[in-house]
This record gives sequence, C-alpha cells and structure tokens, in this order.
Amino acid sequence: MITAVFDACVLYPNLLRDILLRLASAGLISPFWSEEILDEWTRSLLQNSPDVNQDKLARTRRKMDFHFPNSLVQNYEPLTSTLQLPDPKDRHVLAVAIHAKAEYIVTFNLKHFPQSELQHYGIESISPDEMVLRAIQRRTNRAMTTINDHRLSLTRPTLSASEYIAMLEKQGLPKTVAFLREHENDA
Repeated sequence: MITAVFDACVLYPNLLRDILLRLASAGLISPFWSEEILDEWTRSLLQNSPDVNQDKLARTRRKMDFHFPNSLVQNYEPLTSTLQLPDPKDRHVLAVAIHAKAEYIVTFNLKHFPQSELQHYGIESISPDEMVLRAIQRRTNRAMTTINDHRLSLTRPTLSASEYIAMLEKQGLPKTVAFLREHENDA
C-alpha cells in the first residue's frame, strides 16, 4: 500500500479530497495528516468561501477521523525545527511524513518540497495527479471501480463518465484524465 502525507492544498478541493480518501478507503493509499494540516485547509476554505457551512466542514473532519483512525500523526513537532525547506511554514508537513514513515508527500507545491531535501528521509514529493495515477496503476481494477463508484455517488448533478473526467481535468489531474479517457469504456 502507498503511504502518503496529504498536504493541506490537496485536502482543500472537495472533489480531490473525496477521490484521495476513497482510494484510501479502498486500501490503495494509507493517508497521513496532522491537526496542523487539517486546520490549515479548513481555515483556508472558510476564509476563501464564507458560504461554506462550518458544521458541515467539522462533520467532514470527524468522518476523516472516524474512517482513518490511524492517519492523525502526533508528536512530530520536535522534528520540525531541525528541517530545512524553501518555505519554513512547510517544515511541519515533512516532519509529519518522517514521523509517519510515509513514502510520499502529496502536494501541488512541489517546489516547496525539493527532492534534494526529501531524499535524505526516503520521501518523495508528488502531485495529487501522480498519486492518483500510481494508485490506479498498482491496482487498476480496484482503483477504477473506486473512481467509478465516486462518480456514481455524485448526484447534484449526476455526471456521465465524460463529465466526471472533465471535472477531474479542472482539478489539475491531466495524467489521470489521460488514463481514464483511454479506459472510459471499460467502466
């Protein structure tokens, strides 16, 4: 199973968060995060979208805790100050990954997590697109079923496979979209 820390920026978009968590629920990814990461994405979402219901957001976090009880990493803080990254505000994410013994940090901010720093810890930073694609490539049938189930769970509005793939493209998942377009009729 792939072990990965989800940076706040990949938990922020609802659709992307749902896909990653569904792949995790299917046993394809073992996700990790910290209270600091969770606070960061929820705080940003509330700042940028004042219409977001705070109770619904709190419910989402409780569901994440319930469905992934081993994902919350604690006691990583002493590592934070010892790490070097281009943006010191991201050191806590690397500390979480080291403490959790994760293989990957999933982020849109790849420049914030240079391989030259991460390689010392056996960690790689990858985009959410690359993470989803790797999950698909490792266990294609299970991942494709999970992705199709996700599409079918969306009811406001319901989406055809093509419409769903177009939404994934808007989420910044071009490699995943290319794979899914190749296999669109397989689902």
